Amino acid sequence: MSELKINAERIWNSLMEMAQIGATPAGGSCRLALTELDKQGRDLFVRWCREAGCEIHIDRIGNIYARRPGTDPDALPIATGSHLDTQPTGGKFDGVYGCLAGLEVIRSLNEQGITTRRPIEVVIWTNEEGSRFAPAMVASGVYAGKFTLEYALQQRDHEGISLDEALTAIGYKGDIAVGARRFARFIELHIEQGPVLEREGEEIGVVEGVLGMRWYDVRVEGTSAHAGPTPMSYRKDALAASAQIISELIELADRREAESGRCTIGELDVIKASRNVIPGAVRFSLDLRNATVDGLQAMEAEAAALIDRIAQQRGVQVTLEQIWNSPPVAFDTETVNQVEQAVKASGLSYRRMVSGAGHDAVNISGTTPTAMIFIPSVGGISHNETEYSTPEQIAQGVQILLNVMHQAASQND
Repeated sequence: MSELKINAERIWNSLMEMAQIGATPAGGSCRLALTELDKQGRDLFVRWCREAGCEIHIDRIGNIYARRPGTDPDALPIATGSHLDTQPTGGKFDGVYGCLAGLEVIRSLNEQGITTRRPIEVVIWTNEEGSRFAPAMVASGVYAGKFTLEYALQQRDHEGISLDEALTAIGYKGDIAVGARRFARFIELHIEQGPVLEREGEEIGVVEGVLGMRWYDVRVEGTSAHAGPTPMSYRKDALAASAQIISELIELADRREAESGRCTIGELDVIKASRNVIPGAVRFSLDLRNATVDGLQAMEAEAAALIDRIAQQRGVQVTLEQIWNSPPVAFDTETVNQVEQAVKASGLSYRRMVSGAGHDAVNISGTTPTAMIFIPSVGGISHNETEYSTPEQIAQGVQILLNVMHQAASQND
């Protein structure tokens, strides 16, 4: 039998067609989770999968499962997938690449008349980004037992709309119990979202695991006062205190660069802001990451200590609430090795690496042997409308995914 091949033009065209849903002026995509645009993206994916002969199933948190049957109806499927939701100014590839790559695997097997013993299943996980409903990866978290369904459904966006309400509004609240559908293996294909592969001149990343990460909501309470009559030394300025805290948090992560320390403040709000009023309350998000649990705990302890010190110096009150904790993850050795062997056989250059970003594969790895495949991101840019991977890079990643999934789904173990 000749070597299986994906259709490079078809996967690229599919990505570009999906990108038109929620297209932004700067060339990116905006499909926030469970909005009308997310519904349109889901509808298109479901239609394409049905046209490819897939069975469609939807669970109670809106995860979509598209299955290509195998010859053994009792065998667990080899699964892949990712997410269709984006950041507010997202790109064309983050998440959606892994979804449409799974569809391309199915289309390619169909086109070449290949049957597999195990089914092939492509999964769309709800609200991976966490940009509308926190925490991120909440639906795969429910699947893996990290969150209850009740907890996830009651999460609300900035307008007070619950995840349950949004899910019902777009018609994607299914009746299958979350976690009822299980897999033999799960392999997620994704853009790297960072600069390592490009800078090191490698074509594929064989992902061994993912950094641990913790999210916090930080609230700084000072005293609002008139900007003119209040001397600097008398002020309890919540924004000035926040600025100092943020600066020192960044320095903390800089000191821990060798252990993959990361610190990001992605959101900052001055409560009831006014041009000539000393800010009395500020809220900001804090994202800490590290390669080890010990490293994360040390960063958290340092962060708490510096926050307490600055709060005392500035005469403000600070609350630090942890809202999400995702420990460092090591993927299944056998599955990672299978990916590596497929890359070696392809002749593409590669490196083993750890992901700095969280992915649904992190949650699924607690229930299923899991691995990830990365392709380069041009300029290391992601969560940005200019996010880009070349057609050649896109095709290379999908070809590796096809080879790995076909082999795994054809085995008699």
